[in-house]
Amino acid sequence: MQAFASNAEPSLAMRLWPWLARVNARSLRLDAQAGLLGMVLSLPQGIAFATLAGLPIEYGVYTSIVPCIVAALCGSSWHVTSGPTNAISLAMLAMLAPLAVVGSANYIALALTLTFMVGAIQLAVGVFRLGSVANFISPVALFGFTAGAALLIAMSATPDVLGLNTADVHGAVSSASFAMTHIAQTHWASALVAATTIAVALLVKYWQKDWPYLLLGLVVATLVSLLLPNAQVATVGHIPSPFPQLSWPSVPLRDLPELIGLAVALSLVALGQSVSIAKALADRSGQRIDTSREFVGQGLSNVVGAFFSCYVSCGSLNRSVPNFEAGAQTPLAAVFSAVLMLALVGVAATQLAHIPAAAVAGLLMLVAWSLLDVRRWRYLWRVSRRDFTIAALTLLATVTLRLEYAIVLGALLSVMVFLYRTAHPAMRHMGFDTREQPRRFVDVANNETALAECPQIKLLRMEGDVYFGAVQSVSDRLQVLRGTPDAPKHLLVMAKSMNFIDLAGAQLWAHELAARRVMGGDLYFHRPRPEVTAMWHTTGFDQALGAHHVFGDKYTAIAHLVSVVDPGICRCCTARVFDECANQPGADISNA
Repeated sequence: MQAFASNAEPSLAMRLWPWLARVNARSLRLDAQAGLLGMVLSLPQGIAFATLAGLPIEYGVYTSIVPCIVAALCGSSWHVTSGPTNAISLAMLAMLAPLAVVGSANYIALALTLTFMVGAIQLAVGVFRLGSVANFISPVALFGFTAGAALLIAMSATPDVLGLNTADVHGAVSSASFAMTHIAQTHWASALVAATTIAVALLVKYWQKDWPYLLLGLVVATLVSLLLPNAQVATVGHIPSPFPQLSWPSVPLRDLPELIGLAVALSLVALGQSVSIAKALADRSGQRIDTSREFVGQGLSNVVGAFFSCYVSCGSLNRSVPNFEAGAQTPLAAVFSAVLMLALVGVAATQLAHIPAAAVAGLLMLVAWSLLDVRRWRYLWRVSRRDFTIAALTLLATVTLRLEYAIVLGALLSVMVFLYRTAHPAMRHMGFDTREQPRRFVDVANNETALAECPQIKLLRMEGDVYFGAVQSVSDRLQVLRGTPDAPKHLLVMAKSMNFIDLAGAQLWAHELAARRVMGGDLYFHRPRPEVTAMWHTTGFDQALGAHHVFGDKYTAIAHLVSVVDPGICRCCTARVFDECANQPGADISNA
């Protein structure tokens, strides 16, 4: 029975939601704790971001519920929590304000229709598995994006930590600048509440790592704010009814062409943010992200959300990272967050309205610090200055540019570095460093113990692809190898690490073959890969080269090459690095 069970096909539920294997009593407890914290964090954010988008505040609450559930259950990430974000909200306001009066019925209809179109585009990207484009964002670019996002979180939270009113200030940099220029107006009670949140959370994390330290910090800070006499600490305010209202996204046909372009741009912004957050968190948790499924989840969340009075949502950094830090184990944490918001706001709206904004800001400060990861910055600086530069530039772009531009810049930097590296494949000069058996090949460059190289045979190991981007670099170095009158005329290329060539690469080797034969030598290969020989066959290079120029064993190749070299040069040669040199005329190997 056990053997049969182990070979049984997984159930439909397990195929759809493989994370169900992680669900147990402990994971449910941790997910519920993380969900409660996520609910508390999403309330003020939903209200604020809806205002930024030019919509009634209840639309922010609705967007924190319906898309959150759909994206969690249909996506790939264990930890990404979807909902309204500041970047999407501001982008929507900028796009729709020229088309309708902000907050009007027509404006709301445009927002709902745009949401549906964004979801449809995202869904198509996922269904047709175009999400692999996200794989071009390298880990170091993601690290830079994460650190930059941490700074954005901290800058956005600074005014609330100080108790400053930033109703007319938008954007993280503007918020931080406003806070610095108005620091003399700090509200001492708000600062005390924020400090209490941070101190309690850190102490709990230090003494009891398994406890929900972020949530406990928030609870204690809320109690402190209630005990302060005449403190007038700002709170999240009145919470509207959480029950999403049915809606129907529809606009006049004349507006659709305008909305299509906006939907494409907004869907790319939302997908870029969501997948970057998902990959950044997966890098910390060890999860493997299916980007196409993640896009499907985001698309469905917006398509469904458009029928429940929700506007465009995507992965929320301010909710996803605290969700991970709070110990969430599965997507059920996001579901708990939405369900708890639906239930608790409905029965305790008055009590929840007393949560201090400064306490929420204190939590975000803790989250930001955890994301900076100073230790890894030091590691990158020590190990790879190139990767450090990519991460630093991505961080700078994240802070100074719009998030979608920062993501694209990080991807471009990663691809450019990759192309630079592959455009300069390693070409190692091989030889021996001993005459004792067994003899192993070594890279003779900068090797003081290496024996002298044969004056007639050059051994070269190719490591990397020879494609159009690398042809110039390889060609230049090959020309140097035959650029002097006394250069070795015969070239043996050890090609088992040359994984791929294209048409340009095949033409390069054809040119090298012709050049070697003009100078009286020849070109040989050791163990070329099937992909390489297939291209040679397609272009006819294999016929020009000849089958007797391709060897499966290095020593067989060397034995053949020694048999075709100029015996006149051998008579005066003192290198005699090959065992076969003992049979050549001239100086005795023992005296070499």
